Formats: sequence, structure tokens, C-alpha cells
Amino acid sequence: MVFLIGAVQFINIWDFVMVMPLGPDFARALDIPLSRLGLVGGAYTAAAAVAGVLGSTFLDRFDRRPALAVAMTGLVLGTVAGGLAWSFESLLAARVLAGAFGGPATSLSLSIIADTVPPERRGKALGAVMGAFSVAAVVGVPLSLQLALWGGWRVPFLTVGGLGLLVTAAVASSLPPLRGHLARRAATLARSPLFRPLVLASYAMTAITMASGFLVLPNISAYLQVNLGLPRSLLQWAYFGGGLISFVTLRAVGRLVDRFGSFRVGSVAALLLILAFDLAFVDVPRSAPVVPIFLFVFFALSARNVAYNTLTSKVPAPGERARFMSFQSAVQHVASAVGAGVSSQVLFVQPDGRLGNVPALGRMAMGLTLLLPPLLFWVERGVGRRSPPAPTIADPLSGGMASTPKEV
Repeated sequence: MVFLIGAVQFINIWDFVMVMPLGPDFARALDIPLSRLGLVGGAYTAAAAVAGVLGSTFLDRFDRRPALAVAMTGLVLGTVAGGLAWSFESLLAARVLAGAFGGPATSLSLSIIADTVPPERRGKALGAVMGAFSVAAVVGVPLSLQLALWGGWRVPFLTVGGLGLLVTAAVASSLPPLRGHLARRAATLARSPLFRPLVLASYAMTAITMASGFLVLPNISAYLQVNLGLPRSLLQWAYFGGGLISFVTLRAVGRLVDRFGSFRVGSVAALLLILAFDLAFVDVPRSAPVVPIFLFVFFALSARNVAYNTLTSKVPAPGERARFMSFQSAVQHVASAVGAGVSSQVLFVQPDGRLGNVPALGRMAMGLTLLLPPLLFWVERGVGRRSPPAPTIADPLSGGMASTPKEV
């Protein structure tokens, strides 16, 4: 089950992370201005945010196996449609379709793991599933860029769509029925209000983290090529290095977070990220090589994300975790869409073909990142003051966990 859910996440994340690096390729083919590439990334995240909010109202009413199969089918159709797009508008519509089903696929995948894996093994299982992000970054993005060199920009979309179809068939045929959450659904209706000050602060932290990243991330591929002169033939190796840096950083910095806390580690990571944004987008050293600066950005992003994600996982009580995750997913995607949309409005294409206003975008990302340490401090202090949650007991109907009478 963990392997299948990991495969679902791998396809879902691969579909998402390959689009922006391929941006200059399909922009040339479809006559899309480079300054509008942020809208392509924003279309997916905006659709995923809306789907996350809507899905939180009805997804728990169904067996998770067919629900995940339907979500994956929609994601596959959106990915294949992207590979068949003939204009900016048709590509935008395809990314909206992919996001509308990709968002619920992520929520359902994590819910299945939480429902079926006992707490003493759940961390390892979630780590394995979330490791799909690192694998997609290390393998998926460079492979997509190489496939585009060999056969054109459409080939990566069609390849991911074909593999996604195989994973969808495996989900529909191999996963057991997953209805245990239905037996507990009535008990979840009497939980405490979700939107407490601590939760709202966590959502604000999420919004700042995602918006600051997506001000620059959708434009990195175009920026590296047209502004900094990185040859297209080396782009996949730059992303391979960035993915590898992220893979190592996620594990190494995670240990530091466990030892020193999210506020200390996250604050240092935020300061490093501000420096990285400055070197990459504002005061770019003329003599410095391009790739090391790019790798420094990804190292700082990964270090910040470890501290932030570890802290947000401690905010919800066990009985409200599903709702918290659904709304946090919506906040993540809305903030990402806003960041990508703002970048497309700030940037413009200069007469020489280079992107203009990049330093302004970098300063905006730096300013948002500067707001993160106070929020990390606030949320970590709130989590530390909260009384420990009541113990849980195994639920034999679902293989998951049920609240004790005290919790209910």
C-alpha cells in the first residue's frame, strides 16, 4: 500500500514540478510570452486550491479507493491534454484540469496512510510517501528536460500521462476497500473549532512560505537561460543538482530541527534564503558561475521547508488533522497561485528578449521571507504551551486510530 501511494505521489508531483522547467520550450512552440509563464503554474495551484476546499466537504463520504482512482484519472487526462495543447489558452485549461484532480489525489493519498498505518509506523510510512517529492525532483525534472530535447516538449507530458495511467490501474485493482473512516464519520462532526489563533498563525506561515517561493520558482528556467545565459543542454543537469541538494538537505536539516527546534533552524534558513534570493535575482555577481548560485537557492529553500513543515505538523490535534490538512492544502495552493500570478504581472520581456523587473521580484520574495521567523517563533511557542493530546486507542474496524472517550 505504501508503495502504491508513493507511486501516486510520484506521478502527481512529477506532473507538477516538470512544467515550469519546460516553460521556455513550450513558450517558443506555442508563442507564449515568457512573462506569462507564471500563469501556467498558477492555473494548476489555483484549481487545486478550489478543489481542496470543495473536496473537504464530500471526499470523506466515499470509499477512498474509488475516490483516489477517479482523482488519478482526472490528473492523467489533464496531463495528456497538456501534451496535446495547441495554444496558451488550451494549455491553461489542461493545467486547470490537472490541478482540479491532482489536489484531491494528494489529500486522499495522505488520508489513506493516516487511516491504515499504525502510529508507531506512520512517520516512516509518511516519510516514504513524501520522499516521492525528492525522487521527482532528482529524476523527474532532468528526465523531462532530456525527453524534451530528444522528442519535443510534448513528450514529457505524454510520458507522465502514460505512466499515470498504469499507476491508476494498479490503484483500482490492488488497493483493498478503504471504508473504515466512514464508521467514524459521525464522531468527527463534534470537534472543536478549527480556526483558533494558533491555527490561523500556522496558515499565515504557510501562505508566506509558498507565496515567497512562487514569486521566483515559475521563472527560474527562463531566467537561467535568457538572463544568465545557461545553455539549454545544461539545464537538466542544473535541476538534477538542485534535486540532489534538496534530497540531502531534507534529511540533514531534519535532524537539526529535531534537536534545536523549528524556530532556530527555520530562522537561520530564512536568512540564508534571503541571501540566496539577493545573489540570484537582485545583486547577481558578474563573475560568479550560474549553477552554484542556483544550487544555493534550492538548498536554502529546502532547509526552510523542513523547519516549516515539521512545525505545522504539530499544530492540529489528532481529531482535527484531516480538516487542518485540507485547509492547509488550499492555503498552500492559493498562496502559490497568487505568487505566480504576481510574478507574471511584475515581469515583462525586454526588447533584447531578457526578462525585466527581476530584481523587483527578488526583493518582494526577500521581504516576505523576512516575515517568517516571527511566525515560526509564535507558532512554536503556542505548540509548546499546549497540553499534550489525549492518548489514542486502535480502531479495529479501520486499522486506524479512534479518539478516547475523553477526547470525544
